[in-house]
Amino acid sequence: MTYLAPRQGLFAIILLVSFCLQTLLLVISTDQQLSNSRAQKGEQMVAQLIDEARLSLENKDRVSLSVIANRYTSEQDVTRILIKDNNGDILVPVGNAPMQQGDTISQIATKGDAVIGSVALTLKDISKGEIIAMQWPFVIGSMVLHLLLWLIYSYIARPTREQINAISRDVQDLHREQYTQLDQRGYARERERRQSMSADDGDNGETGTSQSDRLVNAAQAAASTAYNQQPNTRKLDIHSAVNQYVRTQQNQDSTLDDNTNGTTADAASNMTDSDVNDHTAYKAEDSSQHANNHVSRLSATRAFDSVSVQIVFHDEFNMLERLAPSQRLPYLALCTQLLNQAVTELLKQPLLLGVSALNEPQFDESGAYVMLKAENSHAKVALAGVMLAKLYLMLNKIIHDKHIELSRFALPAKAGVSDNAQVDAMTHLLDSVGKKEQMLILLPNGGLKQISHHVQVQSVMRPTTVYERECAIFDGGNDAMIQRLADVRNAVLMIDDSEE
Repeated sequence: MTYLAPRQGLFAIILLVSFCLQTLLLVISTDQQLSNSRAQKGEQMVAQLIDEARLSLENKDRVSLSVIANRYTSEQDVTRILIKDNNGDILVPVGNAPMQQGDTISQIATKGDAVIGSVALTLKDISKGEIIAMQWPFVIGSMVLHLLLWLIYSYIARPTREQINAISRDVQDLHREQYTQLDQRGYARERERRQSMSADDGDNGETGTSQSDRLVNAAQAAASTAYNQQPNTRKLDIHSAVNQYVRTQQNQDSTLDDNTNGTTADAASNMTDSDVNDHTAYKAEDSSQHANNHVSRLSATRAFDSVSVQIVFHDEFNMLERLAPSQRLPYLALCTQLLNQAVTELLKQPLLLGVSALNEPQFDESGAYVMLKAENSHAKVALAGVMLAKLYLMLNKIIHDKHIELSRFALPAKAGVSDNAQVDAMTHLLDSVGKKEQMLILLPNGGLKQISHHVQVQSVMRPTTVYERECAIFDGGNDAMIQRLADVRNAVLMIDDSEE
């Protein structure tokens, strides 16, 4: 068992404090260096400004002074320049010192012995954030270094096996000393009690005391010996019990194998040729039936008499789950009403005679599910499923566009049509392959033959599974079917308008 380094969390706190102090010292030293360099630069700029502006300052030419001062305020560190005459009146204020404050350097302008004015230059303060941004390689390197120190400590400072064994022995010795001290205290109290009793009994009591002392000493030695030998004795008892249990199980297994082999041999000897043939035929029939059940789900020639239409919302950002119940429930009720009316109106078509709905669909967060069944062999249940899926996509498109126009919540939909053997596969395909306003079809050859005269399909691009290779995508329908679906759509919408 691997143990962690001792006080690893405390060492991490120490390293964190060290990193913070190191960064603070870096900021303070950098700030001091920049302040000194900026002060020297400011003094040189003030002296140069006075030399350039001495003539204009003597004549109090504000225009020339402004031009000269503006050249200096273009420096990044200069925030304000203030030029005054010999009376202390301000001639030219340049800069935005109220917005950015800093250190001000002032100097008097003279011509000979006469004072002609003064110049005050304000330098911008450097923020601590700018200093850290300037020194980011050092800060990141220091952080990485402290992290490496913590990882190295956590690996090196782990206790070794010898240290763990030594600690274990120390703990055992401590418990043994405590146990011995308790026994000695109990022995002392027992001896005092015996002596008090023997004092009352006289000489006969003295003999009893010596005997009781010997008994107590013997009990003390026996208890200490038992305590010292208890772990080893227990370990030996456990090992012996385990060995005995293993031997018992091996004997039972060997006996059981002998009995089983004997019984099998007897049964094999008593089995006739006809029994062997029957057994072989049963095994072959069982394996062939299992293989047929597995192949029937993937075979394109599988039989079917019902299809399932799955309609799900194309909700990429899980907006339906975040929607308030007061808005989600009416929207789901509207979708349910549209789907039920679409099923009712569509199955009235003479083309779909003999197709019936086995359930009344209800929309929830995961969508809706419609089961259609063929009542006879001539009913086109596969075509009914495709037409129902396309009809609802047309209805949902209108409802979605209208809700978006009115700034209400709505979601696009996608649909899948499959037989009962491929319901789970279609659910996964809708999640992985399906796109909004798209219909996926996963039907055997019989179903594809029903819809081949009415719709066009295309294959999935770059399939990665068997189901994706068998899946088809609705790519359009003939004019007659599209016109029939448009009539049913208008009938459903007229029913909605009349009910409203």
